[in-house]
Amino acid sequence: MDLYEYQARNLFRQHGVPVLDGAVATTPEEARSAAQSLLDAGSELVVVKAQVKTGGRGKAGGVKLARTAEEAEARARDILGMDIKGHTVRAVLISDGVDLDAEYYFSILLDRAERQYLAMCSREGGMDIETLAVERPEALARIGIDPLEGITPAVAHRIVEAAGFEAGHLADEVAAVIERLWEVFTAEDATLVEVNPLVKAADGRIIALDGKVTLDDNSRFRHPAHAELVDNAATDPLEARAREAGLNYVRLEGEVGVLGNGAGLVMSTLDVVAGAGERHGGMKPANFLDLGGGSSAEVMATGLEVVASDPQVRAILVNVFGGITSCDTVAQGIVTAVESLGGLPKPVVVRLDGNNADTGRAILADAAIEGVTVVDTMDGAADVVTAIAEKISGRPAGKEA
Repeated sequence: MDLYEYQARNLFRQHGVPVLDGAVATTPEEARSAAQSLLDAGSELVVVKAQVKTGGRGKAGGVKLARTAEEAEARARDILGMDIKGHTVRAVLISDGVDLDAEYYFSILLDRAERQYLAMCSREGGMDIETLAVERPEALARIGIDPLEGITPAVAHRIVEAAGFEAGHLADEVAAVIERLWEVFTAEDATLVEVNPLVKAADGRIIALDGKVTLDDNSRFRHPAHAELVDNAATDPLEARAREAGLNYVRLEGEVGVLGNGAGLVMSTLDVVAGAGERHGGMKPANFLDLGGGSSAEVMATGLEVVASDPQVRAILVNVFGGITSCDTVAQGIVTAVESLGGLPKPVVVRLDGNNADTGRAILADAAIEGVTVVDTMDGAADVVTAIAEKISGRPAGKEA
């Protein structure tokens, strides 16, 4: 789960990472009130920052300065409702301003390729860190972190030294903040903690001026408080419903719903459907849905209901290789879904193979459900389902919308 900047700041504050004061506003009037509170407390200026879960806000005009409450209100009115890389701005952070002496960069992330954590640090932070990483990679220090050791004071100093900080008070201060950011990373079960920029203020303070945090969804059982960080307003309702049911579902932009057991099989199915769709009006996968390795009939039924609820879906492909989840269980789940829905709202193509495949096919044959087609092979099933979707869509073969 990606966090908004204001949520990341709150976590930083809880773990002793220095951040500026601020408040979230969802209307221009709230922005004016928040700005007035900061100005009354002694701030000379405030920053109005779009809250979206993507980068490039500054370049897109989503970060503005204001010296009065009225100006902050006007800036918020301009920013709220903006589209930044496909993300609609629904809130702004009204933050205290600060005079800067220097901008740095720091991040910790999970390096799956090396099976360790990776800390990255640079003395040249700011909006163009991506360009810096490509054009002058030597300016971005990359230090592998042993999970069993973590970022100790010695490791933190090794990181800042590699980034080009000379030994002294500044290096010590930056290293201390890095230690606190490591605490955020581990204590909150994050997969990414990024500060860009990490700044040195004119008064000498080291401050996390911005923050990006990604939390591991699999750790939610350890962090009940993380449930409060979920932005239900911005969450796709179908994805939210699937998550509540324990299903791994990602909505895409095609016309063919896809359900399978196992991420690898589902990914392969998406590819096969996309390939078949090229022969049938440009039909594409509408979603990724992994039922998991030990799914019950009820889970199968829930998954089918979620996919069928997507208005862009024209037809559905259920592709299962029976293992822990046997094919008869899947077949019974389809029957259960039909009973709970009062019939199938959309055609379903089923391919069953593996454990109890014959029994599963027999269950579907006996049920004689209108709208269900059983196909023996994955390629054949993909061809049939995309042809059905094309016919329902009324899109001529070879044409894409």
